[in-house]
Amino acid sequence: MSRLREFAGTHDLAINLTLRELRGRYKKSVLGWTWSLLNPLATVAIYSLVFSFFLKIEPPTGHPSGLKSFALFLLCGLVPWNLFANGLNMGLGAVVGNGNLIKKVYFPRELLVASGTASLVVTMLIEVGVLGAILLLVGNMVLPWLPVVLLLIAIEAVFVFGFALMLSVFNVYFRDVQYLVAILLQVIFYTVPIVYPIRYVPVHATVLGVEIPLLRIYSLNPLVRFVAAFRDVLYSLRFPPLWDLAYITMWAVGALVVGMWVLREGIMVVI
Repeated sequence: MSRLREFAGTHDLAINLTLRELRGRYKKSVLGWTWSLLNPLATVAIYSLVFSFFLKIEPPTGHPSGLKSFALFLLCGLVPWNLFANGLNMGLGAVVGNGNLIKKVYFPRELLVASGTASLVVTMLIEVGVLGAILLLVGNMVLPWLPVVLLLIAIEAVFVFGFALMLSVFNVYFRDVQYLVAILLQVIFYTVPIVYPIRYVPVHATVLGVEIPLLRIYSLNPLVRFVAAFRDVLYSLRFPPLWDLAYITMWAVGALVVGMWVLREGIMVVI
């Protein structure tokens, strides 16, 4: 309760830190916030070319929306992925990059990570707005589903915040963490159904002569459920399974609790 009271008294600082993150993201760039739109669009163009024409991956048909477009299928998967990947990278430098500020004045250190996460959520809302406009143009009526999208964004923001808190401390002690995370993100990207439908994952697989339930193990990854939930709402226009919502919520709460504990125990190090 004392921590909650402490946070309640620093809301002005949290807003100022968030605005600082937003203003500094594209500072001195000519296009400014346009890059927040160009980057995902360039990614979609590249992956659409590779996976639609060269590897020829057939996108699923949304049910009940009837939508069948690889570019939009990919965009719906990239939206939650971008928040996760950018959130982890942000967390790596949240404490290390603000060492001078930490030494000068006391404030809840969680605010450094919270402000970074909040700025990424703002960027995500812009991306979702652009994606929603595109979906409306092709006849996918996503407007009634926007409250569900906002709920999913809130759950993922808590999930990302928790992991970013952990990494913000780990990177203080071990600077190798940032290089390890860069490699892990490349691996995780292809273990989540972003550029391919989940139907490409076999139900069973044989490893060293032992048959394992590959699809069941694969589905334990919370990012798989996040991507599936966003696609259910935006691409297929249907409500995600309640079990999936409960599962990602449990992961979000667990990540937040562990992240707060790690930061509280590890932040005493002299940067």
